[in-house]
Amino acid sequence: MTKKIILSFIVALLFSAISKAQVDKNSELYKTILSKDSLLFDVGFNTCDVKQYENLLSENLKFYHDKDGISDKTKFLYDLKNGLCKSPETRQVKRFLVKESTEIFPLYRNGVLYGAIQNGEHLFYESKESEPGSAKFSNVWMLENGDWKLTTSLSFGHQSYKTQKTDNSIFDNDKEIEKWLKSNNIPTLGLGVINEGKLQQIKVYGNLTNGETAPYNTIFNVASLTKPVTAMVTLKLVSLGKWDLDEPIHKYWTDPDVASDPRSKKLTTRHILSHQTGFPNWRYLNKSKKLDFQFEPGMQYQYSGEGFEYLRKALEKKFNKSLNQLANELIFEPLEMNDTQYVWNNKIDEKRMAIGYDSKGKPYETVKKKIANGADDLLTTVEDYGKFLVSTMNADGLSEKVYDDLAKHEVATKNGKHFGLGFEIYNFKNGDYALSHGGADNGVQAIAFIFPKTKKGLIIFTNVDNGYKIYKKIITHYLGEQGKEIIEIEKAE
Repeated sequence: MTKKIILSFIVALLFSAISKAQVDKNSELYKTILSKDSLLFDVGFNTCDVKQYENLLSENLKFYHDKDGISDKTKFLYDLKNGLCKSPETRQVKRFLVKESTEIFPLYRNGVLYGAIQNGEHLFYESKESEPGSAKFSNVWMLENGDWKLTTSLSFGHQSYKTQKTDNSIFDNDKEIEKWLKSNNIPTLGLGVINEGKLQQIKVYGNLTNGETAPYNTIFNVASLTKPVTAMVTLKLVSLGKWDLDEPIHKYWTDPDVASDPRSKKLTTRHILSHQTGFPNWRYLNKSKKLDFQFEPGMQYQYSGEGFEYLRKALEKKFNKSLNQLANELIFEPLEMNDTQYVWNNKIDEKRMAIGYDSKGKPYETVKKKIANGADDLLTTVEDYGKFLVSTMNADGLSEKVYDDLAKHEVATKNGKHFGLGFEIYNFKNGDYALSHGGADNGVQAIAFIFPKTKKGLIIFTNVDNGYKIYKKIITHYLGEQGKEIIEIEKAE
């Protein structure tokens, strides 16, 4: 049996051995395995502390490398001592874990935990000036007499990791990003990257108010990025046959301010989701502070948060449930969006909250709302919102007709853009398109894009009034030519 066949066999065996879904990143098992990884590489490998390696390796270790073959513990340690660590004072090779790639899967026997599989990617730098090489790995950690030992390790898919020689090269260096954010007075940045229909990368930079580093599961207020979630709750109900896009809303709710206006009888969900209600953005912007129709529903585009609040009240009236309950049933719980809520409740971990700041660095007061707003103030994480966007892109829970309507040009906005149902639509020169939405409020600047054809996407969360000023660099880096087109479209406004 050739080494390549053996390697393929072991990979298949490892993945078939996974008995449960990967563990949560806050779980003790996840933290334990990452601490062992750190001891093995940050302390052992990177500093040539060979004793550390000896303590962590099982006597039965098998190490499979797609370039250097198969090793047992004796050979592995010999190669380390007499190769990379022969002259530790001059050695420069370093290994770094790509933390967001890490997956931990528990292994059980008769209900008792006996081991764990760690999958991920890592980077190797041969010198301070060199570009890193990357590889995938799978490690099997086993409990041996109560201690975690590495029993099987596979390192494969080695290739050069070509960094981009552009102004955006800071995105290959976390320290450079942190410096860039400080220079732009951005307290906290959350980034999510979707590729091949999967949330591939989650990055959170900056600090929380207590000076602690913002965790990967920092909770952000995302302002109007609430609207796509409300839209998807509604469209799932439409797909289930429990709601109608073109049925007049007045059958379930009429706002007292417009009850005497005959136009209230014409208003539909389609008008609301595509911002053709005729309502102002918010009624308090009117001199009277009351809601009114400024044109006939369906006649033109005018962005309106009031429309989504109108829809919320109609949904709640018909189903006798709060919007938060409906979203939990249809979206949050099925997608395991455990850190996402419309309201401030006991599920919100305040210690992980990124509070908002004005452009001078003064914090805004955190308003702990107890009633959902269909248009604003959703609390979520990069990971949770990424799950939502991937589900939307994959049309989960939507009928074919409803998904077609979602991405259809309902009304022109400006500069060639259109609104569909809950999302604004960008069309690109190569025939591709993106669904997008932004969020802006006191202490909030956020934006998201998904590309249903190519299955990619981008999430940007910031917690400061002028967070938008870093969008250009991020969008052009992660979205390439289409990112440049987006910037050009927006600059024309």
